[in-house]
Amino acid sequence: MNVKATIAVHGGAGSLGYFVNEEHRQRYLNGLVNAVRAGLEAAKRGNALDMVVEAVTSMELDGSYDAGKGSVLNLYGEVEQDAGVMWGKDLSVGAVASVKHVINAIRLARLVMERTDHVLITGEGAEELARQFGLWVPSTELINESKINRYKSLLRNLRSRYEKNTDLARRLGLLGTVGAVALDRDGNLAAATSTGGTILKWPGRVGDSPLPGAGYWAENGVCAVSATGIGEFIIRAMASFRVAMLIKGGIKVSDAVKQVVNYVTSLFGPGNIGLIAIDSLGNVASAFNTEVMGRAWGREGMDKVIVAHFPGDPFP
Repeated sequence: MNVKATIAVHGGAGSLGYFVNEEHRQRYLNGLVNAVRAGLEAAKRGNALDMVVEAVTSMELDGSYDAGKGSVLNLYGEVEQDAGVMWGKDLSVGAVASVKHVINAIRLARLVMERTDHVLITGEGAEELARQFGLWVPSTELINESKINRYKSLLRNLRSRYEKNTDLARRLGLLGTVGAVALDRDGNLAAATSTGGTILKWPGRVGDSPLPGAGYWAENGVCAVSATGIGEFIIRAMASFRVAMLIKGGIKVSDAVKQVVNYVTSLFGPGNIGLIAIDSLGNVASAFNTEVMGRAWGREGMDKVIVAHFPGDPFP
């Protein structure tokens, strides 16, 4: 096939209130550009799976997102990460959930896909796999003073004004989940999503990010999708798989993601989902019902990476 490798990434959908200042917002957007570049660099020596894993790894290491180094704390003050990856060529899937001692959960998810007979491994089983392959790190690599102070502040407020601050915690925790979708030179599609979950979540809670069909989907000849938002709603809508089914039915990728976001909004209201997708021809699309969603994309031979944040920003 005469196809140019193409990749799109997101850094979560949510509120502008997530950002401390403009410098913080720009750092977040620059991380998306770096992730696209990492994915395109991987395309030179590998396939779409390599592209999405390298892009998500870049964002996990960045610290600006609710994934990897930037993962938020649960109700017990611990980090618990979820991640999943899917290879469109044969529908292979690898995923992990409730992982406490790994920076690059997406690499661990790929190990589940390639080195085990399973699809999803959680908790201590995933931690042991991380130890076996050198991905395990002490909690001090993931929990810092800033996170602890934010956690303590939210807990104090929860005791006095539970409803308002629970809503605040939910909104702040939305923005930061990371994901990538890619098409390689051979026409293969892949998708990956990684998250630290929702801030102050119940320990052991698993969202959409490690679940194929919900947080991501990749199928050659159809599309690759990555989702972000409130996991419980995305799971109930099977958002990523729903996009794929619409495209199989002849809907354009740009219209498919909009239709699914509108469907979720009709069921659960606004402020809870964002999607990026790429079809088998390399067409990139996004849609969201939140205030902002950081997203970026690039293709071999392009002069620059296109990055967007607000609904009206050009994308792709």
